[in-house]
Amino acid sequence: MPEVLRGLRVAIVHDYLNQHGGAENVVEVFADMFPDAPIYTSVYDSERMPESWKRRDIRTSFMQHISPSLAVARALIPLYPTAFESFNLNDYDLVLSSTTSFAKAVITPPSTCHVCYCNTPTRFVWMYHDYLAYDRLPRPARALLPWLITPLRTWDFVAAQRVDYFVAGSRNASRRIAKFYRRESDVVHSPINVSDFSPADHSEGFFLVISRLQPYKRIDLAVEACNRIGAPLKIAGVGPDISRLRGMAGPSVEFLGRVSDEERRDLMARCRAFIFPGEEDYGLTPLEAMASGRPVVAYRAGGALETVRDGVTGAFFDRPDPESLAGTLRSLGDGFDPAAIRAHAREFDVSVFRSRMFDVLARRYAEYRAAMAAGAPA
Repeated sequence: MPEVLRGLRVAIVHDYLNQHGGAENVVEVFADMFPDAPIYTSVYDSERMPESWKRRDIRTSFMQHISPSLAVARALIPLYPTAFESFNLNDYDLVLSSTTSFAKAVITPPSTCHVCYCNTPTRFVWMYHDYLAYDRLPRPARALLPWLITPLRTWDFVAAQRVDYFVAGSRNASRRIAKFYRRESDVVHSPINVSDFSPADHSEGFFLVISRLQPYKRIDLAVEACNRIGAPLKIAGVGPDISRLRGMAGPSVEFLGRVSDEERRDLMARCRAFIFPGEEDYGLTPLEAMASGRPVVAYRAGGALETVRDGVTGAFFDRPDPESLAGTLRSLGDGFDPAAIRAHAREFDVSVFRSRMFDVLARRYAEYRAAMAAGAPA
């Protein structure tokens, strides 16, 4: 840890802890970097989070008394602004928020430096039409949402101005932060733990998708593409799109449901290639596949452009339709070098992330303190 950060009173803030994914992995790294820091969040569902979280100092908002479950929490959007604004963070020198939506809204005193690690600006607020295109909301929710979005968009912009410094989880997110919040940001790519994955002695013939089964993930493209070419496809994950996907799947498509971490690593090591069919803000699963020495077939857009090296660690398809993906799958060769793929994944290892985050935090905190001492805005 850089000397300027030693001894600081640090608090970590995150949107919610009721499902475990890439954003929560980042918070775990932050908690390991600052082991004495409490974690403030809207709700915490201990049944949906790994056992290790029970050892953390987690402090929830009033929303915890309503329900921490994901199904209920999604319906409580109007309460999140108040939940995060209600936290008293006056006793901290440094607040590190991690967000895809609301956590950046915490209010800190002038003596406190607030650094926000932003995976992306709030998707349903700023990318509203894209969000609705693939999220099959009930009709009453679709009717109500437009009336809620405009005031939320205004609030979200104002909340972003409370942040002293932004750190984006990808260049893609950095561009969105500049566009929607009119703020500059450092870029530190979200990490994976490369040592958790290892290549198999040989790959097998199946393609693989591991994902939450949400409509916007475009798993349907992988299903239809593999139907067309008769290629074996294994899909691991659960989510609301499962019934629709099963209905369109041919005999070569297998649904595995929720898999353990051990099964996940085994599937990635043995697959012919990992398919990443949607346009994502970033995406950690392609990097996990690369850490397993396997190539990635991805849609040429979004965060995949920052992680996949065409012809070296994988291949792209150019249009978001089954025929384009099927064409790339048909032409995918076997000449990928697992060692070269894994070496590329190491550039995104958690050790690299920790080092870069410590550097950014130290530089920005020192800058903030210097500005305070000079009586100038940071």
